[in-house]
Amino acid sequence: MAPYTCFLVLLMGAVGRTAEPVIRLVPPAADRSAVIDVVNLGSDILSSLKEKPPSDWTALLSIRVASAETAMLGTYRIDKDVLRFEPRFPLVPGEKYRVTFDPTKLPGGAAKVIVAEVSVPKAATEPTGIVEQIYPSRDDLPENQLKFYLHFSKPMSRGEAYKRIHLLNDDGKPVFSPFLELDEELWTPDGKRFTLFLHPGRVKRGLKPREELGPILEEGKHYTLVVDAAWPDEDGNPLKAEFRKKFSAGKPDDEQPDPKHWRIEAPKAGSVAPLLVAFPKSLDHALLQRMVWVVDADGNRVAGTIRIGAKEMVWGFRPEKAWPAGSYKIMVNSALEDLAGNSVASPFEVDVFRQVQRKVVEKTTAVPFSIH
Repeated sequence: MAPYTCFLVLLMGAVGRTAEPVIRLVPPAADRSAVIDVVNLGSDILSSLKEKPPSDWTALLSIRVASAETAMLGTYRIDKDVLRFEPRFPLVPGEKYRVTFDPTKLPGGAAKVIVAEVSVPKAATEPTGIVEQIYPSRDDLPENQLKFYLHFSKPMSRGEAYKRIHLLNDDGKPVFSPFLELDEELWTPDGKRFTLFLHPGRVKRGLKPREELGPILEEGKHYTLVVDAAWPDEDGNPLKAEFRKKFSAGKPDDEQPDPKHWRIEAPKAGSVAPLLVAFPKSLDHALLQRMVWVVDADGNRVAGTIRIGAKEMVWGFRPEKAWPAGSYKIMVNSALEDLAGNSVASPFEVDVFRQVQRKVVEKTTAVPFSIH
């Protein structure tokens, strides 16, 4: 079928009869946009049409966006034996249009209606989008790993994630139902970062989904997270290539991150060298960028740029202006998590029957340091 051939729904005609009217979309040309024709019109229909002014042809041939009720504006004319509709505004590539030809509006016309759905294909372009990184970046993860962050070079289409991402086991077979599939996918506003949760009911020990289906990851085994190349970006173009993240599962991690165990490397006064904070284990990449900050002795937030080091075990902060000598604090939101969902405030593996707080209260922990 040619690229510009429309889907036809013909409700007229039968084997052995003469050709019936057909709706077709004619692709754009150098001197005009795409138009819609009705061909195979009999002499009786053409005669009836010529007796009516073009302004009366709207009821006979109507074109509307498939998802809308209002008919499109345009002009009608007969070109030889073809009834042609030229839209006032060009048809939008990729948009679906519903075309209805109703010859019953003509005296002595046919008793049936023809309906077709047409679309001008989007121009083919070279795929340019890629998966830039998947976090955690390390290739050895705890058995109770909770989530992944997928970073793309271009904004991606929504509603595709759970059919485009797969988790494979040692044998290359899909792990059964590993993800928490949310109705509203978790994207950053720019459409470039997607948050993928493994199903908490199979991560957290003692819950029914884990007891019935087993854990998603098992210590000592290897896995591959696969992102399909067919995932379209917001322009409808697929990714340049498939992306695979291979990793192994280690023992579960049930310990909370503790800022008291962080190692601080303070820069010298008068420099713009970065403040470096090293962690005993990897922490959540996205949360590190908004849940850790620096304040001066007066409690004022220091402006600067955050960089996360290899394996998400180092937090770096470079100030906009040179460091004055004095006392500072690293402020840590207690909701900061490690890879298994353990936060500074509480471990992930807590009593599932404990009372849930009705109001979330944000708390912070301060880690003091000095610059000389």
